[in-house]
Amino acid sequence: MPNILDRINKENDIKQIKAQDYDRLAQEIRELLIKTVSKNGGHLASNLGAVELTMALHLFLTFPEDKLVWDVGHQTYTHKLLTGRKDMFGSLRQLNGLSGFPRWEESPCDLFDTGHSSTAISEALGLVKARDLKGEKSRIVSVVGDGALTGGLAFEALNNAGRLKSNLIIVLNDNNMSISENVGGLANYLAKLRTSAGYTGFKENMENTLNQLPGVGKALVEKLKRSKDAIKYFMLPSMFFEDMGLTYIGPIDGHNIYQMLEAFKAAARARKAVVVHVLTRKGKGYYPAEKYPMRFHGVEPFNISNGQPSARKKDNSYTKVFSDAILKLAKEDERVVAITAAMPNGTGLSEFKKQFPDRFFDVGIAEQHAVSFAAGLARGGYKPVVAIYSTFLQRAYDQILHDVCINNLPVVFAIDRAGITGKDGKTHHGVFDISFLSHIPNLMLMAPKNRYELEGMLRFALDSGRPAAIRYAKAEAFSGLGEYNAPIEHGKSELIYSGSEVAIIAVGNMVRTALEVADRLESEGRKITLVNARFISPIDKEMIDILAASHRLIITLEENVKSGGFGQKVADFLLETGRQVKFINISAPDIFIEHGAVAELIRQLGLDCDSIVERIKKEMSW
Repeated sequence: MPNILDRINKENDIKQIKAQDYDRLAQEIRELLIKTVSKNGGHLASNLGAVELTMALHLFLTFPEDKLVWDVGHQTYTHKLLTGRKDMFGSLRQLNGLSGFPRWEESPCDLFDTGHSSTAISEALGLVKARDLKGEKSRIVSVVGDGALTGGLAFEALNNAGRLKSNLIIVLNDNNMSISENVGGLANYLAKLRTSAGYTGFKENMENTLNQLPGVGKALVEKLKRSKDAIKYFMLPSMFFEDMGLTYIGPIDGHNIYQMLEAFKAAARARKAVVVHVLTRKGKGYYPAEKYPMRFHGVEPFNISNGQPSARKKDNSYTKVFSDAILKLAKEDERVVAITAAMPNGTGLSEFKKQFPDRFFDVGIAEQHAVSFAAGLARGGYKPVVAIYSTFLQRAYDQILHDVCINNLPVVFAIDRAGITGKDGKTHHGVFDISFLSHIPNLMLMAPKNRYELEGMLRFALDSGRPAAIRYAKAEAFSGLGEYNAPIEHGKSELIYSGSEVAIIAVGNMVRTALEVADRLESEGRKITLVNARFISPIDKEMIDILAASHRLIITLEENVKSGGFGQKVADFLLETGRQVKFINISAPDIFIEHGAVAELIRQLGLDCDSIVERIKKEMSW
């Protein structure tokens, strides 16, 4: 029997599928999702849970006239399949292939490049206003997860949506999780809504009974309908959405296409913002993902038969090194506390949570709050460590500057996934943190050359009594150069070995590459000086002065964009001091970097050993 999915080759083709074939189409989509992600890696559990929801939205909307805005976007694989990208789906997350997130360059059905949470309602509100100003009639829908609602931006948008006098449909895709389990008051509120399914039936039964009372029944029903308190407040402790001025419909089975279609049609008739609350199961249709949704949130290639990773590797990552180090330091000092924004697993804090539950704080997807909360803990006499991905730290820039650094508070930022991160692409690479952190007064910014130095830097940061940040890569922790272990001093670099003519100053994970470069050139008879920068802010001006006076060429290596990076700080110092020395800043270009394997991207950007050696030889005429 031919696949139904083969009949969908462009947007709106799903409307030609018979209703009795919807279940079969959903099954075919799930099979393709599992097959592709098992080979390429990717976000599986969230996509499996959103299959019927996406189908219902595509049956309801007409693309590209109608607008669909996805929050986060890691659940849009089905959307891609239904909008003409099925034949490219095998290239998902591969270099020059299909992105794992919405991408406006790929299709007019993708409105925004999206990879961070809590943005969709704000963007949809802007689209609504643009539609109304132009006098158009398109339908506009935003899909936001329950985890994303913990982000402050989502509340700001809801606050404005309550004043809307034209239609906007906000689909709340509630799977009871963000990446990890949801936390906080909003999670508790949604839990109450999920269990209030009896409310709808109760209200209908009450109305039917009252209507049958002769003489007074109908009048009483009308009076009850006019009174929110009569039924809603009796059944639900609070009506959060209704009180903000939005109409609430739900909760609805997010795997029942017919129910969702009816809800969307009803919502489209309102001249206001309407929240349609759908309940979905993360990982639906694949038992390992249903049982372990956190593990299958973002996965590497795996065996479909049992869900186990295709390549079992011992965890030697910098994340694991950080995890072990903070546990050790927390045992030594009861003032050490840890904070995460909905990512205890990803940041390596799960074991800390188990061993020190009273000193562990998961604030949900609320990075701004995480930083200001840490400031409060620091002012209260504790030593907070905020463990966060580089790409997500961007969301809390003002809180770092205003709440932590102006007040000179001892908050430590453990910045995971710094540098080139790979297949999640432009919204997830950590190549801007040096630029937006290194110019902030009071904040010292460090990067370890290897696993041993990460622990040392964490200890140094916690003991320093000042704001500090440590950036480290999504990579296997380097174990080399363990014999070079000079004490960490504020603002001081580390001389690995001394040569002549060419000096390489490398930042963090790039020390490993610099070592390869130096070894290559040493094998050709060249004498190279290798310096581990250690501190990105402040830079070691004394070391740079010495190198400039004794070398013909200085090179800086970093996984950060050029503008505002470490190399630019060194270049500024050389210019200010009038040093007559050649200088090469080897860094990422000032672009949004595409998705692909880390090694592929490193080569493409000219940050690999071969490319660096070639640039040195060309500059030195060797």
